Amino acid sequence: MSDIETYAGKLALVTGAGDGIGEVLAKGFAGMGMTVCVQDIRPEAAERVATEIGGGAFPLIYDVSDYDACVAAAEDLKAHGPLNLLWINAGVGVGAPIIAGKPKAVNWAFDVNVRGVIWTAQAFMPLMEDAEEPRHVGVTASTAALRPPEGDFPLYATTKHATFAIAEALRGELSRDGIGTTILCPGLFNTNIWDGAKARPERFGGARHMDPAIATMWKEAKRPDLMWPHIERTVGQGGGYLVCATDDGETKSAFEARAAEISSAIVEV
Repeated sequence: MSDIETYAGKLALVTGAGDGIGEVLAKGFAGMGMTVCVQDIRPEAAERVATEIGGGAFPLIYDVSDYDACVAAAEDLKAHGPLNLLWINAGVGVGAPIIAGKPKAVNWAFDVNVRGVIWTAQAFMPLMEDAEEPRHVGVTASTAALRPPEGDFPLYATTKHATFAIAEALRGELSRDGIGTTILCPGLFNTNIWDGAKARPERFGGARHMDPAIATMWKEAKRPDLMWPHIERTVGQGGGYLVCATDDGETKSAFEARAAEISSAIVEV
């Protein structure tokens, strides 16, 4: 188990930290005394958060869905010393169906939420090799990964199922090297993920704002900073699963029903 105080003075990188859950994570780790690298694809967002944190925090601007950009950014980060904490948080919310989803929307969702998680791990994990203990990796998935993909966001849910699976695979690989892993599954919180298309690269159709009419349920949701005490505790304990649901038990019921259905379908062949 890791004492949370041992992270003081160490280096942390949080991806997608220009707002929302990533900003909460970056400011929380800074509050633990860590030097925080604030990653985002939007320069103004990353610079704002780093400035508000102060204390040596600095921005790192690149596209997590671009493998070469991830590798180049990791090379730049080497100058700041070994990396003790990596939180793979960057993600996009794509309200698209599976059958009728447009190719650029499908590519965008998978390139950020799936490939971006792998590229980030591959690029930055080598920076942990020479780091002192403790060492920790966090991955932000979603409560959407705990239930069947349904509703208005089946493509998003599909990618978050993959994010969750990658996080579990990482947990197995990293445990052999004594690196703790936290898999965070947030529910619906008041973040700007609904308008994530504002930072969409040209190869995915370029930046555009989503219809503000869809933002209501996010704006009326709870604040993401309410998760921080639970995140801090989980990291301090060396990692594990952390599900922060906001739907009065619906996530738990849906997960249990899904698990029961799968269990009942198992046959010995």
